[in-house]
Amino acid sequence: MRERTRDKLVGQPVRRVEDARLLTGRGRYVDDRPSGHALHMAILRSDQPHARIVAIRADAARGMRGVYGVYTWQDIERLIKPALAVSRMSGYQPTPIHALANGKVHFVGEPVVAILAESRYLAEDARDAIEVEYEPLPVCTDAEAAALEDAPLLHDGFASNVLVERSFVRGEIEQAFINPPVLVGGRFRFHRKTSAAMEPRCYLAEVDAGRDALTLYTSSQVPGIIRDALADLLDMPGNRLTTIAPDVGGGFGGKTSLYQEEMLVCVLARKIGENVKWTGDRLEDLLSTSQAFDELVTAELSLDAHGQILGLRADVVGDVGAYSIYPWTCGIEPVQVISFLPGPYRVPAYHGHVRGVTTPKAPTGPYRGVGRPTSTFAMERLMDMAAKQLGLDPAEIRRRNLVRDEEFPYRTPVGIVWDRSAFMGGLEGAMERFDYNAAREAQARARAEGRWIGIGVACYAELSGIGSRISASPGMPINTGTDTCVIQLDSTGSITASFGCASHGQGHETTLGQVLADELGARLEDLRVITGNSSTVPHGTGSYASRTAVISSGAGILAARELRERMLRVAAHLLDSPVEYLECVDSSIRVQGGDGRITFPELARALYSQMGRVPGDVREEMCVTRVYDPVVGTTSSATHLVQVEVDPQTYAVHIQRYVIAEDCGRIINPLIVAGQTRGALAQGVGAALLEEVVYDADGQLLTASMVDYLLPSAPEVPELEMVHLHTEAPNTLGGFRGMGEGGTIGSPAAIANAVADALSPLGIEISELPVTPERIFQLIQSTSLKRKEEN
Repeated sequence: MRERTRDKLVGQPVRRVEDARLLTGRGRYVDDRPSGHALHMAILRSDQPHARIVAIRADAARGMRGVYGVYTWQDIERLIKPALAVSRMSGYQPTPIHALANGKVHFVGEPVVAILAESRYLAEDARDAIEVEYEPLPVCTDAEAAALEDAPLLHDGFASNVLVERSFVRGEIEQAFINPPVLVGGRFRFHRKTSAAMEPRCYLAEVDAGRDALTLYTSSQVPGIIRDALADLLDMPGNRLTTIAPDVGGGFGGKTSLYQEEMLVCVLARKIGENVKWTGDRLEDLLSTSQAFDELVTAELSLDAHGQILGLRADVVGDVGAYSIYPWTCGIEPVQVISFLPGPYRVPAYHGHVRGVTTPKAPTGPYRGVGRPTSTFAMERLMDMAAKQLGLDPAEIRRRNLVRDEEFPYRTPVGIVWDRSAFMGGLEGAMERFDYNAAREAQARARAEGRWIGIGVACYAELSGIGSRISASPGMPINTGTDTCVIQLDSTGSITASFGCASHGQGHETTLGQVLADELGARLEDLRVITGNSSTVPHGTGSYASRTAVISSGAGILAARELRERMLRVAAHLLDSPVEYLECVDSSIRVQGGDGRITFPELARALYSQMGRVPGDVREEMCVTRVYDPVVGTTSSATHLVQVEVDPQTYAVHIQRYVIAEDCGRIINPLIVAGQTRGALAQGVGAALLEEVVYDADGQLLTASMVDYLLPSAPEVPELEMVHLHTEAPNTLGGFRGMGEGGTIGSPAAIANAVADALSPLGIEISELPVTPERIFQLIQSTSLKRKEEN
């Protein structure tokens, strides 16, 4: 069949089809769903970081007006099993997560009692009438101290507080550190943060008691994983449990896990035969939604006299909080720090060691970038420190160590394989757009005037669209490397495609529609894309890890191609033409060079409704299911260049210019790529300069409101200049790569390098993020005091 003549939609800046509803306030989120006579759930949460529950006094609450019931773990323990995130990693210690605390609490915010009432307000009034008596237990909130043998155990019966430990060793690591010409090192601290999505978590369980069936509406990124987990925990057939993620107001990884509130609304709805709804508020979100990062990286880099890397070694302590989160396990964040620490560079010898340590804080879990913002921060700081010692420009030392084009595919020291990606092209493209040499000259002039101007560069690489050979979290047994597309031509001639992914702002209805439209020769408006509904596909795990453009599009391509071939074979009979002379254009099938033409609706009517029009031996089933597995996925990469100025009076950091040159493969929609990158950059700015979850030494959360947890606003987020490098992925259908996390991975490191560069005349290095005005002040004060003592 000849290539059809209509312009391709893939690669075009098609306006998002979702915008018509989302920008006019017509989106339908979980809390918007009419709840009818649903009972509203409130949660009494622990105010203790580590304690035994001695007594729960709830009689007053049970007698209050409008209260349906008050429930503790003992009321539901026979109805739902605890969630257990298992792993194949040696020495890993799983932590059971009960829907309600089972005799003991492990962090402030852990659910202890559930209250059902006619309204949320009545439920919260009853919650406030409940008294819980605790026996406090020892608290150790410092991960390094908690990892020691004599530290108090957070979980009874465990061998230690180290839940996961792993090492990677490759090359002659000891030899690499015997009197190297250049040796740099440091302790790099990336503090804890949270996803802070616009929509807090929200769940509604609708029960069909007559059929023993449940429908869970959930603000989740992973409705398929939630369905599978709850079916197991509730011991009910999966075909009687449907999970639906409608419009979701952001996720960023914080909505990729199974939460106790999801377990509760389902088990209580099933127990009492009534619908149950829970809507979290911002305080609950900050207390209990999974948090991120919180690592201490002690690392050293050795180089030869020419600035080429000889070896890298690092020890990482990750504070994973109270539980190993389901299903990703506590290894997802800290293990990926050492996995990606070598970055896009040639590192001949490497030793990375990591421990994930449990402490009485909210559990950590996936967050945009997963481990790579920390690893990129540590590695890129080391590269700048080495350049300074060698007297090299920061861009030049990277040029000497980046994996070169002729070296792909390149196997890293931990076994990750980078396929062909524009590592060098990203650096050169960013420098050209930034006019790097001119910027350095302008910086020198500004410094002569006494201004604190800094330029920072950071390079990174990541795996995206990872397939079944590499689990999304190390050792996790769940297959997250595939997606399913079910596509059908119905009797009206409309085409509906269902996927296992779930959208939370990325524009999947548009991008997946563009891919399908090109494959089918259909108009975009004639396609309907359904995501986030576990009942529409036999298996789907959701959206995370920069996977949808690769994996979901791949499944859609395979399914659409098969459906198109079936439609062409039926059309060949109806048009009395050989299949090879037919083409699909604008939702119709036509004979090339002739007058024959049949629209998709006409073909559907002939096939489904007009008896005898299509003989039995020509009829085709117009519903196709295909699964796509990219096996190992592909490589995404970028270089970030940023210029900042530090105010010498307030120590505030002002971002003056930002350039990203990225290789995200064949671009489906440039508008969406730009939007995703800008949003990710905003989160990276927050991580670099503002956002920090703070617990005190007693395990109490000090950043429990948006007054204390600082998010970037419009003035803090710079204008972004982007350079797109169109290097098609060699191993994926369509040549696509993932790109949803890149802006967050590279920006903290680039900003840290820029601030360090701005303060370099003062002899200051940056080793801790976020680099707040207070931390800059303390660094300047301590450096000044040290110089006075030396003199």
